[in-house]
Amino acid sequence: MLRDTGFTGAYAGVLVGVLGVFAWATGSPLVFPSLGPTAFLLARSRTGAVVAPRRVIGGHAVGVVAGLAAHWLVAPGVSLSVTLAPFSTSVLRMAVAGGLSVAATSVGMLAADVNHPPACATTLIVSLGILPSPRTGAIILAAVTALVGFHRLALRAWGLFDQMTSESMTVRS
Repeated sequence: MLRDTGFTGAYAGVLVGVLGVFAWATGSPLVFPSLGPTAFLLARSRTGAVVAPRRVIGGHAVGVVAGLAAHWLVAPGVSLSVTLAPFSTSVLRMAVAGGLSVAATSVGMLAADVNHPPACATTLIVSLGILPSPRTGAIILAAVTALVGFHRLALRAWGLFDQMTSESMTVRS
């Protein structure tokens, strides 16, 4: 139990750390809050439907699109910060954009069968104006894809790739 717990923690850290190196080298925001829960799921579950690449990447893609739409429809130019005034229209617009983006992400993930709960954090990162542009949305998706790609390489090295591929192809729930 403790051994698996330690491995899960270390592996989740390695997954994020690999992207951290690329973020450092490129100056791009390749490490963001919703990557942590995704890394944890990959490290803990390792294989199966919950971490199928289609779900992980697809869920974050839905989150990015919903977040961009909500931000640009409801709160363009507004960004989460510590200096927002209570009861201001800016805060109200961000709250509405956040709620709208989570609702749209939830519906979109269910409709596309790409359920990945960390994508609801991604949509908030985008809709609350933290990473609100199409460019940063593309960077988010590139980071998630790289995370999944590195995980698949690790599974292949551990001899678990075939198991992951067959489970993600047969289980869709």
